[in-house]
Amino acid sequence: MSEADDRRQLQDVMLCYAAAVDDRDMSRYRACFADNVEIVGFGDAIVKGADTWTASVESQLEAFSATQHLMSPQLATVSGDTASARTDVQALHVLKDADGATFTLWATYLTDFVRSSDGWKIARHELVIRHTQ
Repeated sequence: MSEADDRRQLQDVMLCYAAAVDDRDMSRYRACFADNVEIVGFGDAIVKGADTWTASVESQLEAFSATQHLMSPQLATVSGDTASARTDVQALHVLKDADGATFTLWATYLTDFVRSSDGWKIARHELVIRHTQ
């Protein structure tokens, strides 16, 4: 497989990640992660494990009637069966019980990937918040 193919597949993982959250498709969301994923920056604690993280996200989404995650093109580096990428994101969240009020997040995802028999999976995912409104 060429580096260009790997980079496209890495971007597809992140686009699937965003679409799955916005569609509330937690099975598809879970499939983006390695079983032992480490999640950093989405709160005070580091979260370990894809099932734990997916359940947490599903619970957090209950506060919103809709979300939309807009992803930038990635800056990715591939090294054999591992890779890392920087992906900028703007995420709009419509608050469920606030008369259509929105919460907007501008951030950067710093993501490490590992190649598995099922394709690329997120092994470590860090949120770096740039601004919120």
